[in-house]
Amino acid sequence: MELTEHFKQNTIVDRGRYREVKPEIVLEVAFDSIQPSTRHASGLALRFPRIKAIRHDKNVDAIDTLAYARGLAAQHTGTV
Repeated sequence: MELTEHFKQNTIVDRGRYREVKPEIVLEVAFDSIQPSTRHASGLALRFPRIKAIRHDKNVDAIDTLAYARGLAAQHTGTV
């Protein structure tokens, strides 16, 4: 539970169901598909997400953006 403890110790805001944490760790996330969602603030949802790797070789400046994720969703669904 290395990540769980890290996120608990680096929580900025605890919102119950989710936490806002200091942006320090880059995670590689695999997923089945990406789709529009009214439930999430980003407007997107990942289907069957899973952490594939902790990317110690990357810093937070190297992460993909929400705009990039919206582009992926548009390719998948033809909208967004």
